[in-house]
Amino acid sequence: MLLGIGFVTYWVMLLSAFGLFDKTYNIKDLIETFNDKKVEIYEVKSYAKQIAPKFENFDVEFDDDGTINRLQIIPVDTGKGSDLTGASWYKDMGSKKLDSLLVGLGITENKLNVLKEKLKAAHCISVKSGEPTEIGFQRSGLGEYSFVVFDKPMSDSLKKQYSDSCLYRYVNSKLILEYGGGAVGPQCFPKR
Repeated sequence: MLLGIGFVTYWVMLLSAFGLFDKTYNIKDLIETFNDKKVEIYEVKSYAKQIAPKFENFDVEFDDDGTINRLQIIPVDTGKGSDLTGASWYKDMGSKKLDSLLVGLGITENKLNVLKEKLKAAHCISVKSGEPTEIGFQRSGLGEYSFVVFDKPMSDSLKKQYSDSCLYRYVNSKLILEYGGGAVGPQCFPKR
């Protein structure tokens, strides 16, 4: 009997870890959130632009408990990210390793904390600086829903690039919705 309960508990925990029980969102949810939190979302975009190093962008995601889940430096000329080795494993924002990595970016712990609070106020979890700025709304399992926010209306060629109905949803010339699937689970926007 106990072995059966342990087996079921193991599988429930495993499936939960992969997001089986996570909330999924639809386009309406994202548009409503964007409209409700538009000012806060643009404050995240503006602040990320303000603190990004001159020749590099960054990509940072915070967990629910405020720890860093992902931190990357993205050289502007290549657009390809490189992980800040080990940064995602330091739960303590004041750790020496994280501090030394942030010094390389020119971002202080205080600036990172301000960014974290701005994301929280926007009901979001991540930001990838640059133009456009990608602001991660929420995760569902390993997938992430994001707002791709432009300063100026995008060109027709960019509209074509973002017309992929699997990953992107065009809202208007300054806003695209994105769903990035994880290693497992759906790879496209849920159809509901």
